[in-house]
Amino acid sequence: MKTIDLNQIAEDELLSLRIRDLPLRIEGTWLRDCIDQVYKELEAKAISFKPECYLADEWLTPENQPVIGIPFYLAHPALIRLEKKMMLEAEGESVAECMRLLRHETGHALCYAYRLNRKQKFRRLFGSSSAEYAETYRFRPYSKRYVRHLEGFYAQYHPDEDFVETFAVWLTPGLDWQAQYRGWPALKKLQYVDEVMRSISGKQPFLKKGKKFWRFKSIKRTLRSFYQKKQRLRAEDFPDFHDNNLRRIFGDHPPDTVPKFLAADFLRQHRNEIIREISLWTGEKKYVVNDLLKKVSQRCRDLRLAVHQPEHIVMMRVVTYLTTLILNYLYTGWYRGDHKRRGI
Repeated sequence: MKTIDLNQIAEDELLSLRIRDLPLRIEGTWLRDCIDQVYKELEAKAISFKPECYLADEWLTPENQPVIGIPFYLAHPALIRLEKKMMLEAEGESVAECMRLLRHETGHALCYAYRLNRKQKFRRLFGSSSAEYAETYRFRPYSKRYVRHLEGFYAQYHPDEDFVETFAVWLTPGLDWQAQYRGWPALKKLQYVDEVMRSISGKQPFLKKGKKFWRFKSIKRTLRSFYQKKQRLRAEDFPDFHDNNLRRIFGDHPPDTVPKFLAADFLRQHRNEIIREISLWTGEKKYVVNDLLKKVSQRCRDLRLAVHQPEHIVMMRVVTYLTTLILNYLYTGWYRGDHKRRGI
């Protein structure tokens, strides 16, 4: 088999490779240092468990398995660059972000290894692990019942994520969680984590090894196919998500013409009315509608869209379009209605 040099390969040739054929491993990379750092943090807390890590299609801890999957692209700079080009970001590319994610996933692995989610107090404080994982989740950004570790208020997603995020805060070196969360209801959860970690101090876990699902070596897709599907699943995260519909509502602004209104100016002028009407008829909070409107306005500016139709018609189209997005968001947590999990 031809030797693959990821340092020299052209992008088109790289995209044609099957993921399972990539010459990747954790040993000898910066990921090894991050994993060892987490192991040291566990040792400092007198926790003997060290979750085994492997390269997978994304960040994950398989259900009931005390192992951690790390995205394969983090194992080589060329793949990190490709991930950023294809997805606009590479989750975990910095040491700080990688450590946050590793602490999070370590919480899952440790929970499974010691069967912590079966404890009565765990269920009373965090909820039942058997609760179904929804396609996505709605969060309350100002709630103090949850710690804040990963972006997106991830502790509010599911009882297991609540525990894991609490654990990650507790494990983080140099973080005075008692002071930071003083007066928050979330402090009781942190105190419980501190209590239960002391109870397993020096003890061997019930589960030491687990099955490594979604290993990169099992992925037969080419990188091109992998990213095509990944982009479809995360379409709304890309700037061009709204483009076709916005062009239908407004229209391009030719460089040599002077339009009556730029679309972004139109949206700014009618901002309060648009937010009020959509919030009234959908029941959604105004700050959520405003956040969506800001993204749409910026995209209109980027595309140099202009108002060419009578204002009342444009207003009707804008409100209808944004209302449709908000209703999708209300019922699915996404601005599009066709989102499905995993399957990559």
